[in-house]
Amino acid sequence: MRNQRTSTRTIRTLAVTAGLAAVAALAVPAANAGTERTFGAAQLAAASDAVLAADVAGTAWHVDAAAGKVVVTADSTVSPGEIAEIKQRAGADAGAIRVERTPGKFTKLISGGDAIYADGGWRCSLGFNVRDSAGTSYFLTAGHCTDGAGTWYSNSSRTTVLGTTAGSSFPTNDYGIVRYTNSSVSKPGSVGSVDITGAANATVGMSVTRRGSTTGTHSGSVTGLNATVNYGGGDIVYGMIRTNVCAEPGDSGGPLYSGSRAIGLTSGGSGNCSSGGTTFFQPVTEALSAYGVSVY
Repeated sequence: MRNQRTSTRTIRTLAVTAGLAAVAALAVPAANAGTERTFGAAQLAAASDAVLAADVAGTAWHVDAAAGKVVVTADSTVSPGEIAEIKQRAGADAGAIRVERTPGKFTKLISGGDAIYADGGWRCSLGFNVRDSAGTSYFLTAGHCTDGAGTWYSNSSRTTVLGTTAGSSFPTNDYGIVRYTNSSVSKPGSVGSVDITGAANATVGMSVTRRGSTTGTHSGSVTGLNATVNYGGGDIVYGMIRTNVCAEPGDSGGPLYSGSRAIGLTSGGSGNCSSGGTTFFQPVTEALSAYGVSVY
């Protein structure tokens, strides 16, 4: 989430999930009473497509292949009627959907690590410092942060320039890149005191840590991969990492890492760092590949 954006377009991400009630298993013949129906890859894909077609803001979903389910996370804004619409869309594959509730509302966490300030008036967090093959320095952050931003500053009074947006991808993806234009600012290849030496893809169960300019450092684990998140207003992102790590507005764009490996960039979610929540991250390997850069 970026913090206090003053443009006419409001950015609310983090995670879109809306109160989806549990979905009852489809009826099976009496002889098989008590036996839960299993679903194959094609049925799981069809159920996932049905959730997307329902277009309910406040929902996020991913396929749990091991359990044979499409896990739909729903925030407090999702109504029973919207849940019913999702099940209706799924039709015969409705039993493949497992609904989980999460408190609060999915929003984009605009507001790393260190705070960065856009010329548009919002605050986000710096993700990872990176460079290209020629040695030019950049930093990565969330795409919903760079969307509409030109110049970036290191202070709230916007007197110390960091650089200018060189690329932005949002929605569908949620990553952006800023080219440093100020040669006098430090560009360490670390997150806080942790030296980042490479990048890796997330795996379910991986222990991860997130750092952001609003809430600092928090840890947890990866709970799902390849999640789709519907933030509303047509802002749908794909291929996200689902975690139980908390985050709040202003943490958007900040780094997710595991040990010395860069893993992701904070996108959005629900909840807060007092009660906990669900947070989604853009895989950093995709951003590195898209821009042809690497971590220091």
